[in-house]
Amino acid sequence: MLPRQQFLVHLSTSLAPRSYKLEFMASTIQALPTEVVYLITAGEVIDCFASVVRELVENSLDAGATRIVVSLWPQQWRIRVADNGCGMNLDDLQQAATAHSTSKIRSSADLWKINSLGFRGEALHSLTTLADLEILSRPVNGKLGWRISYGNGGEVVQVEVTAIAPGTVVTVSHLFGNCSSRRQGLPTIAQQMKAVQATIQQIALCHPHVTWQVCQNDRQWFSISPAKTTGQLLPQILPQVRQGDLQELKLEIPNPHNSPLPTPHSALNLVVGLPDRCHRHRPDWVRVAINGRMVKTPELEQTILSAFHKTLPRDRYPICFLHLAISPEQINWNRNPAKTEIYLNEIIYWQEQITQAINQALSISSNNLNEAVHTTRVSKLLKVAEAKGGYNFNPQNPNENHKTPNTLKAVAQVSNTYIVAEHSGGMWLVEQHIAHERVLYEQLCDDWQLVPVEPPIILYQLSPAQVSQLQRIGLEIDPFGEQLWAVRNIPAPLQQRDNCAEAILELSWGGDLQTAQVAVACRSAIRNGTPMNQQEMQTLLDNWQRTRNPRTCPHGRPIYLSLEESALARFFRRNWVIGKSHGI
Repeated sequence: MLPRQQFLVHLSTSLAPRSYKLEFMASTIQALPTEVVYLITAGEVIDCFASVVRELVENSLDAGATRIVVSLWPQQWRIRVADNGCGMNLDDLQQAATAHSTSKIRSSADLWKINSLGFRGEALHSLTTLADLEILSRPVNGKLGWRISYGNGGEVVQVEVTAIAPGTVVTVSHLFGNCSSRRQGLPTIAQQMKAVQATIQQIALCHPHVTWQVCQNDRQWFSISPAKTTGQLLPQILPQVRQGDLQELKLEIPNPHNSPLPTPHSALNLVVGLPDRCHRHRPDWVRVAINGRMVKTPELEQTILSAFHKTLPRDRYPICFLHLAISPEQINWNRNPAKTEIYLNEIIYWQEQITQAINQALSISSNNLNEAVHTTRVSKLLKVAEAKGGYNFNPQNPNENHKTPNTLKAVAQVSNTYIVAEHSGGMWLVEQHIAHERVLYEQLCDDWQLVPVEPPIILYQLSPAQVSQLQRIGLEIDPFGEQLWAVRNIPAPLQQRDNCAEAILELSWGGDLQTAQVAVACRSAIRNGTPMNQQEMQTLLDNWQRTRNPRTCPHGRPIYLSLEESALARFFRRNWVIGKSHGI
């Protein structure tokens, strides 16, 4: 066991970065003017372990840290956060814990251009009233490190020189020690540790370049390795999700036309779980971050859920992480003390941009055609093929196999159910019924047409609720005798169906217009077991690729299975040397 001071030297040295952002040293800590303090939303800042960790970690990130170590001793009510940020000099350390002291804003005008995670200057001062606070820090270009202990109200009670690498180590001890009733009112230690883990993971998603190490009672609890993108980091937090299950999209989007902002564009980073591969029982992984902070925005969260509508199975929810980097003038962070609720200007504009981005991420194009293989599904398929032998494979006339400019080229039909499609990276199996169902559903959503039918369709023994339902979706229905009803117009796709009466009866059992559109699309789509020639298959593939959400049908079923050439090569052992494979 290292002595206390030696441990701090060892820990801080391990955090030393290779390069430093010197701009973080430009500003110094000062007390805010009284008029600015009055404008800041007041409220409780420190109420549990997680809030302490959040405040200290945000200070580390504001200081440019790329490595953060969080140590917890729950039974002792002690927390330590060490970072390799820009550090503080002695003058700043002596001012750091006084009330409303910060280096991040200076005037009331700065409240409308917040670029940092913290800005109120309350956290450290609040900690001195609830716990013992000690800070060790050394600036990047400083020759000396300093250790300062603070008393109640942020008063400096001890100052001494200490050995420490550039960066900062903050230790909070005896949290709520002077307020035992506060400890009794908190959740259990296990629940608080779970909240700490969730807090760090949420912050890590917003800052994927940072290395995290979290210890509990001097043992490593968990760690998060840095990644180039959030999509590469996410599987560390959701281990059941593979990177191949995700689609990541980075876009530069123009700012609203009527907003005189200093930069013409904002950035949108989107990570979505492909709906045919991963989804959730609850909407707990619809996350929104703005300018480096996770926020609660019911308007944007509902926009995300709406964009995934009719792409997932019933009662399932998407995995989606959205990070907007927009001009600070568009945001009011001063809405809630926890800084998780915001006012966002031009909310409708941002909703439109998000919907377009999700549609782009879910589409199938040349940019995302050669995706990673769905390992589990493909491996099961190949094992079955190896065990049982041949497929029921019906090749088409070779004369019909002409070159086309399409991304997917129809090759054949399997069991009059699956279309075999070739592309540059391998082959796909496309289930013809649900692919056509997706095409028809989106056409119906874009253009819901009711056409007259002559003679009318006669239905028998409809309840008043059924009659009302058909009228609600726009159908003309009149009494036609005792217990008989005449339907005089129908959805256009049902015109050519021989089971039109059954379809109308199905529509009468309830649901909104979208439910009716799904039912009509399902009824009207090509049935499995229907032979198709190559031109019909190619037309279906072309129309399906142009849909907004081609990965799943409106019920949430996956439409296609990707068999990449590399997977086929592994299965057929094409990496073997010919001589060796023949025993030579």
